[in-house]
Amino acid sequence: MKRRTALHGLAALAAAPALAQAAYPSKPVRLIVPYPPGGTTDLLARLVAAGLGERLGQSFTVENRAGASGAIGSLAVAKSPADGYTLVMATISSHGINSALNKALPYDPLADFAPITCVASTPNVITVNAALPVKTLAELLAMARAQPGKLSFGSTSAGGSPHMSVELLKMMAGVDMVHIPYKGGGPMLTDLIGGQIPVGVDNLPSSMAHIQSGRIRALAVTTAQRWPGTPDIPTVAESGVPGYEASAWFGLLAPAGTPSPIVEQLQRGVAELLRQSAAAQRLQEMGAAPVANAPDAFGRQIAAEIAKWKKVVAATGVKVE
Repeated sequence: MKRRTALHGLAALAAAPALAQAAYPSKPVRLIVPYPPGGTTDLLARLVAAGLGERLGQSFTVENRAGASGAIGSLAVAKSPADGYTLVMATISSHGINSALNKALPYDPLADFAPITCVASTPNVITVNAALPVKTLAELLAMARAQPGKLSFGSTSAGGSPHMSVELLKMMAGVDMVHIPYKGGGPMLTDLIGGQIPVGVDNLPSSMAHIQSGRIRALAVTTAQRWPGTPDIPTVAESGVPGYEASAWFGLLAPAGTPSPIVEQLQRGVAELLRQSAAAQRLQEMGAAPVANAPDAFGRQIAAEIAKWKKVVAATGVKVE
């Protein structure tokens, strides 16, 4: 009898972790956006938070913790308990380019995080103030060549994907433009619309409404092919810079050590959300394409991006103070 009681006790102890995981989420989940409100990362995070909240029956709260090209918010998540209640909407900047630019990055984008899924990918878009007398990227590059070092461009952050897209363009097109970094897409777009800067580069989703309203003019997208949602905007490659390609991605990560059942549950929730016609339509309107890949595939994607941008940084010699 004592042996049977002991076995029952051991079985109960073994089942406890599974029961705890099955109950996830039993309290609100924080989704950290390591950039200011109003940008693409923020827009996608709010879409995902609302969708996961509906599917998992718990509140997913978006919290903006901006700074250091996404490093501040990302570090906060890396240091959080690995229990699935603190997530980050990571980007190509925070978990790809940062590794190439910042040797003192306070987290390891691979070892310190558990990949969940890439939510969406999007081109960056090169735009100009509506009053600037250029209609094409070729005209903008001609203007830059005529006044080297005088034409400025704004981006969402120093070392971010939009910034590095232009550094790659400068190298391939042989132009010299001055970078003005902002703390997020929202502030940069405000100055671009107001004429404080002549050129702006951002992810397409956060620029889309301003392009459609005519407040800014889109010259080119940075992907290899024209984006399906904006077929009238040419690519950089077809605008006189053959071979050019750069794109952005956004995905969910948890702290390293987060239990696999929680990671898989979150990935399934995102995949189900993005299969819905309403969510797919919303992404198309924003200028983003759904991905929802498996956790291991997303991990390989991040590793490949780190390797790619290390080569670009080495070739361009760009540095971020």
